[in-house]
Amino acid sequence: MKIRVKRVSPTAILPTRGSSSAAGYDLYADLQEDAVIAPHSTAKIDTGLQFELPEGYFAGIFARSGIATREGLRPANCVGVCDSDYRGNYIVAIHNDSDAERRVTPHEKIAQMIVMPYLPLEFEETDDLTDTERGAGGFGSTGK
Repeated sequence: MKIRVKRVSPTAILPTRGSSSAAGYDLYADLQEDAVIAPHSTAKIDTGLQFELPEGYFAGIFARSGIATREGLRPANCVGVCDSDYRGNYIVAIHNDSDAERRVTPHEKIAQMIVMPYLPLEFEETDDLTDTERGAGGFGSTGK
């Protein structure tokens, strides 16, 4: 599948994969200087890229395990959703979960993007649902 991408900044880096089997494509910070993120704060980091996804697909924006575990940085909304009709810049809101100031440097890998299909749904209101063995059992109801 080919995804059309527009580089809106001359310094923007196109997404890359860490290996031929990687599901996620790394997104890079399109910064001219370091961005400082205070403890327990969020900063919006632009990728300098815009995408044209096919109808029926969306881009999920996920944390990169390295920056999350080493630096305590992750997407502020945990998983971002970019719809196929969105044509603006992909901007990742990065949250600093640590107690120390953190820096994002120019061209640093900040998140990973996974393009996935979705099912368009229609909701049909009803007064009752079919019974199951689990029923309404919630948190912890299926085991320890």
